[in-house]
Amino acid sequence: MVDSFFKFLKYEKRYSPRTITSYQNDLNQFSKFIQDTYQESKPEEANHGMIRSWVLSMVDQIGPRSINRKIACLRSFYKFCLRREVIKKDPMMKVKILKTQKKLPHFVHEADMAKLLDNFEFSDDLAGLREKLIIELFYGTGIRLSELIGLRESQVNLKERTIKVLGKRNKERVIPFSKSLVPIIEDYLSQRNKKVDKKNHGMLFVLDNGNPVYAVMVYRLVKKYLSQFTSVEKRSPHVLRHSFATHLLNKGAEINAVKDLLGHTSLAATQVYTHNSIEKLKKVFNQAHPKA
Repeated sequence: MVDSFFKFLKYEKRYSPRTITSYQNDLNQFSKFIQDTYQESKPEEANHGMIRSWVLSMVDQIGPRSINRKIACLRSFYKFCLRREVIKKDPMMKVKILKTQKKLPHFVHEADMAKLLDNFEFSDDLAGLREKLIIELFYGTGIRLSELIGLRESQVNLKERTIKVLGKRNKERVIPFSKSLVPIIEDYLSQRNKKVDKKNHGMLFVLDNGNPVYAVMVYRLVKKYLSQFTSVEKRSPHVLRHSFATHLLNKGAEINAVKDLLGHTSLAATQVYTHNSIEKLKKVFNQAHPKA
């Protein structure tokens, strides 16, 4: 059942490789727990008591968010088993998720982003042009790390100034970008085509040897540049995505439009960024309140 479950997630639900890997790790951990504790080798044979015992065993070891993801994995697995009529009763029915403290997304202030993108001089070699474009594209479009790595050159339309990205569960969306990004993309492509032997994978971002860039490399370069210009606690590609959304809302963008740009399926996922618009609220207060 486990193998069938992951084929279902991959080919029918179209979960991302990262999510599937996380779920595989979670289900393997659960399988090992019930094998060691109850001598039960099949997770589909586990009952509510076994699952509850596993959840309780993790409370002092990992955070509630990580535990909730593991609970979500088991919920998906047992729903799949129910649909396949492997089990008659869902053992997850009485398992509740743990309460978590809501954290506001970290974001870089507009002034700090301006210093990085407008005042910092990147080197004019291939590495410098590539790194500048990566930072610009993250902040200018709000795409995810996985979306940037998977971005093909054919998905970039310089004439229309749009990129077509493949998001979670293989959902496509088209994102516009600013006119200022066009020469940056053109400079990168020109240098890349001169210096790198073209390979048939068609990816936009490649290393000097022509192979596609990879997640750890992109994460490190983003962290390197953000560390020079901001004191924000987290410095990752996702922080640039948070900054993109927060700055749009601060400038008066309609929340449903931001939702579509980010590729969120639910408005609730986008609404978290409205809490970061404190500067906008201060401005309204100062303009409108008699005692301001």
